[in-house]
Amino acid sequence: MARQREVSLSDGNGSGNVRVEIYDQTYHLRGSDPEYIAQLAEYVDNKMRLISQQAATVDSLRVAVLAALNIADELQVLRRKYDCVASDYVEQAEHLAGALDEVLQDDRRAG
Repeated sequence: MARQREVSLSDGNGSGNVRVEIYDQTYHLRGSDPEYIAQLAEYVDNKMRLISQQAATVDSLRVAVLAALNIADELQVLRRKYDCVASDYVEQAEHLAGALDEVLQDDRRAG
C-alpha cells in the first residue's frame, strides 16, 4: 500500500526536513537526502503493515519490534551474501594476478 509522502527542503544548507508517516504516526525528520529518508520511511511503514496483518497483535510497539527484527534479518542475509561474493572476487583476483605474473615472467625469460 503506497502512502503519500510529503517532502520539504530546509533553508538550502543541504539538510532537508521531511515529514513522513509511519504506521499512522507522523514524524518530522532531517537529513541530507529527504527523498531517501521518505523512501526508508515508506519501507518501514509497509513492513509494519505487512507484519500487523500476519501477527496476532495490534500493539504498535510489538509490530515495530517485529518489523525491526525482520529488517535486521534481511540485512544479515544480504551481508552474508555480500561477504561470500566479495570473498569469491578476492580469490578470483588473486588467481588472475598469479596467472598474469607467470605470463609476464615467461615473457621476460623468452624476450
